[in-house]
Amino acid sequence: MAPSGASAVARAEHFVWLTARVLEQRRFAYHFLGGGADAVEAALTAYLGDDGGYGHALEPDLRGPVSQPLHTALALRVLDEIGRCGDRRVERVCRYLTAVSTPDGALPALHPSLRGYPAAPWLPVVDDPPSDLLSTGPVVGLLHRNEVWHAWLFRATDFCWSAVEALCRGARTHPYEVAAAVAFLDGAPDRTRAEAAAERLGRTVREQRLAVLDPERAAEHPVPEGYAPGEHHFPHDFARTPDSLARPWFTDTELDRSLDHLAGAQQEDGGWPVRWRLWAPGTALEARPMVTIDALLTLRAHGRPI
Repeated sequence: MAPSGASAVARAEHFVWLTARVLEQRRFAYHFLGGGADAVEAALTAYLGDDGGYGHALEPDLRGPVSQPLHTALALRVLDEIGRCGDRRVERVCRYLTAVSTPDGALPALHPSLRGYPAAPWLPVVDDPPSDLLSTGPVVGLLHRNEVWHAWLFRATDFCWSAVEALCRGARTHPYEVAAAVAFLDGAPDRTRAEAAAERLGRTVREQRLAVLDPERAAEHPVPEGYAPGEHHFPHDFARTPDSLARPWFTDTELDRSLDHLAGAQQEDGGWPVRWRLWAPGTALEARPMVTIDALLTLRAHGRPI
């Protein structure tokens, strides 16, 4: 049990040392305890495959050793956090992305190499998977934000623009796809186009009721098809930082309520809960420290005391 009366960070620290993988321990230390970037990168390297991608259940819902786009997207996010998203590290990753891309140059959610290994039941493995904004958008946005230039980015960027424009026209979507679109738009080099698209995407979010604007009435809010009961998304899930293009989607009051809800969700053991469906004991154990770090980073980015 986390020490009562301690700060949110102190309670989370107890939880992380008690439950987290080495990578999340190193990430927590980097963000909140003055730890070094080298230690984070060393822990992340354990998940690196010979093909330049990342595997070994880096993303807990995908098991097995093989590299996958979703694992690699998470690895790039970690490298971005510590200022290491450049140089030969990313050149090698881009070669992997090129090798596993679909015919239109973007990334599938799952590469067929995962077949035979355990994975979340809502992530089916198919022989010829389509391109997916969920996996492509965050990678493309992050690489652009870090001023990475690689041939892979040209067609992948075109795919993201097409997918985002479809959402802006009102195509049916869901919160995770919108979050991927925001990750792309926040890093897209054409800022004028990105701002215009974000404004229209925000209208789609409100029209399709994808964000719970009053957490006290969340039980009355529809849950997207295929999501777990109570798997709601709130303004802070889209606008993770004040400078995100999703921030203007919500009023100050709506975002404040959302952040209050996030701060109040810390549990007695010091960690935050996982909202999506849990299908195996190990995935729940590994995911909660990740969610906890994200919660603290979001609160801190918005100026909340932690």
